[in-house]
Amino acid sequence: MENIVNRRIQAVDALRGLVMIVMALDHVRDFVHNDVKLFRPDDLARASTALFFTRWVTHFCAPVFFFTAGVGAWFYLRNGRTPGELSRFLWTRGAWLILLEVTVLRFGYGFSMTEGVLLLTVLWGLGWSMIALGFLSRMPVRALAILSLAAIALHNLADPITARSLGPAAWLWTILHQPGAIVLGPVVAAVGYSFVPWMFVMSAGFCFGSILEREPAVRQRWMLWIGSSLTAAFVVIRALNIYGDPSPWTGGLLSFLRCTKYPPSLDFLLMTLGPALLFLTWLDQIKIAKTNPAIVFGRTPLFYFIGHFYVAHLVAVALAASRYSDIGFMFHPLPWIGGVNATVPADYGYPLPIVYVCWIAVVALMYPACLWFARVKERNRSWWLSYL
Repeated sequence: MENIVNRRIQAVDALRGLVMIVMALDHVRDFVHNDVKLFRPDDLARASTALFFTRWVTHFCAPVFFFTAGVGAWFYLRNGRTPGELSRFLWTRGAWLILLEVTVLRFGYGFSMTEGVLLLTVLWGLGWSMIALGFLSRMPVRALAILSLAAIALHNLADPITARSLGPAAWLWTILHQPGAIVLGPVVAAVGYSFVPWMFVMSAGFCFGSILEREPAVRQRWMLWIGSSLTAAFVVIRALNIYGDPSPWTGGLLSFLRCTKYPPSLDFLLMTLGPALLFLTWLDQIKIAKTNPAIVFGRTPLFYFIGHFYVAHLVAVALAASRYSDIGFMFHPLPWIGGVNATVPADYGYPLPIVYVCWIAVVALMYPACLWFARVKERNRSWWLSYL
């Protein structure tokens, strides 16, 4: 049987690394774009087509993160661990990610641990999904696959239920399905990643790991079929405009592609995971050097994820220093990234081409650091490095 750590793992790493490169574009835009303080990039009445697609292409990132995290959990189990060892790893790593979200990542957003809204985003969602998977992974794979697919397909039936309608239990629904704000005494927490359906995207990835164990021709046939089916299902369900997204499309390609991410609708997940699996099919057929940026970033995902926020923020500080005599506002949460009562110059921001230049700079600056760390992880198999 083909070595479990060879081509199939390389393909998953490359897919994850590629979307992480793309992900940085959206976060750089948050720090430096001149329109970010004025309107959302998917506001079809105001955003340009270029801005819309700058945001839209990054929609592939979160679904791939959650899905490949599930795949990684499968291979962790199949690499000589017991179900109990997998569960303990998922519980502790999940708790670690949640801790990083409210500390290190929060500081990266605004260079402050006390100001502004407490953003609960990707690491928060990944952490709780891993904790849930620590329990769900004990289920038979087929049963878990059915549960995962059913939750992804049917969760939009719960859209009419609002947190406000649940009174004292509103906070629970905000965490489970309807992203929003939770007031915790003097702290306002903004939940961006609800548990459902994200945790089932991860558990679906865990089940998908069993397909990746098959021989190359077999697994590639399965990936091609699944990816094509999901993509076709998106086109059909979105075209019918009856179910699948709380925001029906109203005409035109941009409206058709403007699917709901918070929480990710059925249409959103079909639109992103289908093409991602088709691309994974291609990646599984080629050889990629270990020094390829996609592989390097894909094998150091947490290191890259946290580091690129700090680099993007510092790049924005450098740009501001070249333009303003007082850049104190850059050391507080910006209003559109959780800042409360924060002020920035009225003319702050830069056009979209500058955003792309800064994005390339951030990725280039992260590469040598991630290459070094990837080599450290390759040489040193200490257990604690698996948490980084």
